Order: sequence, then C-alpha cells, then structure tokens
Amino acid sequence: MNSSLAKAGAPGALQKLWKTLAKQKAVLAILVMLLGMLFFDTNFYTAYNWLEMLRSMAILEIVAFGVTIPVICGGCDLSVGGTLCLGGIVAIGLINLGLPIWVGFLAAIACGALVGVINGFLIVHQRTEPFIITLGMGMLLKGVCQQLTNAHPLPCTVNAREFMNIANSRIFGNVPILLLYMAILFVAFFCLLRFTSYGRNCYAIGGNYDVAKNSGIRVVATKWMAYIICGMTAALAGVLLASKLRTGSSVYGDDTGMTVNCCVVIGGTSFAGGVGGIPQSFIGLFVLELLSNCMVMLGVDGYLQQITEGVLIVLIIAMDCFFRMRKRERV
Repeated sequence: MNSSLAKAGAPGALQKLWKTLAKQKAVLAILVMLLGMLFFDTNFYTAYNWLEMLRSMAILEIVAFGVTIPVICGGCDLSVGGTLCLGGIVAIGLINLGLPIWVGFLAAIACGALVGVINGFLIVHQRTEPFIITLGMGMLLKGVCQQLTNAHPLPCTVNAREFMNIANSRIFGNVPILLLYMAILFVAFFCLLRFTSYGRNCYAIGGNYDVAKNSGIRVVATKWMAYIICGMTAALAGVLLASKLRTGSSVYGDDTGMTVNCCVVIGGTSFAGGVGGIPQSFIGLFVLELLSNCMVMLGVDGYLQQITEGVLIVLIIAMDCFFRMRKRERV
C-alpha cells in the first residue's frame, strides 16, 4: 500500500514541480545554465567566481529593489540610470569641496528623493504615463550630469581611500562588503513589502487602483512614496558605484533603466502591477548576470553575448505571456 502511494505521489510531485517552474521561467533558465556548465572545464564552480559574480551584480540589484516598488504599484521608473549617475557625481563633488563623506551620502540620497518627488507628482498626481515621464527624466538627469562634470570623469581627490573603502572593502576574509549592503537592503525591502501595511497597500494599488482607492487606501501618497523610495535607492547605488570606481561620470547608468526594469519583469514582477516581490527581482537580474558569466567562461564574443542576453529576455517574457494566456483560456 505504501509503495502504491509513493507511486501515485511521484507524478503529483513532478506535476507540482512543473507548475512551479512554469510560473518562474527565470528559475528554469538558471537551472539550465547551472546544469550546462557541468559539462565544461572552467572555473565556474569556484568560490572566487561566485563571489565576484555577486559583487558585480550587487549595485544593480540594489537599484532593482527600489524599482520593484513602483512596478508593483502598476508603474515603472526608467530614470534610475540618470538618478544613479547624479547620486555619484553629487557625492564626489561635495566630498571634493572638503565636506565629510556622510554629508555627500545624504546629499546624494536627498537628490534621489527629489527626483522621486518630481516623478511622483507628474505620474501619480497628474496621472501621466510613467514610461514617458521617467524616460524623459532620465534624459534630463543625464544632461544635468554632463553640465556638472563638463562631460568629463570626476575623480574623488579628497579622502579618496576612505571613500573607496566604502564599496571595495572585504569582510569575513574575502567576502566583498557590497554583498552585505545588498543583503541588508534585500531583507529591508522584503520586510517592507511583506510585513507592513504600506507593502500590502502597494499590492492592492497595483491589483486594482480604483478598488484600493474606494477601500480607503491613500493611493496617491502610497504610490508617490514608491517613486521617492525608488529615487533614493538609485542615488544610494550611484554613490556605491562611484565609491567602487573612485570616480563619478555622466556615462554611468546609460542602460541601467531598461536593464533593471526588464530584469524585474523577467523575475516575475508584472508591469500590470500587484504581482511579484523582492526575491523575484533578485532572480531576474541574477539570470542575466549568470548568463554573462557563463559566456565569459566559455569565451563567447562580446557582441554575441549581447545578442544572447536579448534573446533570453524575449524568450522568458514570451513564455510568461504564453502561460498567462493559457491560464486565462482554462478559466
């Protein structure tokens, strides 16, 4: 009898696993890449490679955590690249004037908050299209950064070593400190969305804006705050990037807005709103970083890498649309 139950349970377990993978196409892509690299003689499965891979994606992951909130609310933020760029330049500019490093940090985050206030006012209060507004804001911020730096790199010349140590230090022997920052923000944003009334309100607004409004949720303030948080997070990531490279530059973050928003959706956070979360956004960005690392290990040409990444993004989103359509047809 026990053997028959086991036989009956095996297909059920496989079916449950398939349903889980169908919902998380990004996880399926990760498993395929991990299995595929077993057949090649590379340094892929080494602690050093994995630590460096996580280190290289940490700053973009921090940006993605912030972007996740407006996306859950049914919006998007393509201005994060410009905000990231501005945050690093403002921080280094003030530090070079002789101000303490913490003042540069706070000023950069305040600039990010100001960008979020403007985005929120135009998108939430004036009910304009978030894609167009944030795209234009990103272009505007790039212009501001070019004016501030005269389109030249801005190195940190005062307290340079202390500033660089913020993002380049290592803890517990050989663990990059950027991983600690990423982990702390992962937990903070996860708890914000999962265990607070603000997070629940974000999901409600993304699920149905009018129903959330009629339910007594302060939809304007909640969604507006989502853009402020996103701007502050992007500016913080910009300071970390400037610290990592010891330089602020107007060329940083050119593709950040598109890349991060695409990866957030790849992970399972829908642009329609109300679906997703921080773990999904982490997975979405990890897919591209893992793919890039695999191709570097295999010696794939740089141009072909970009083509492959684009194909992967299209395939995962197409599969997601296909499964959603099939689900609606069954209903």
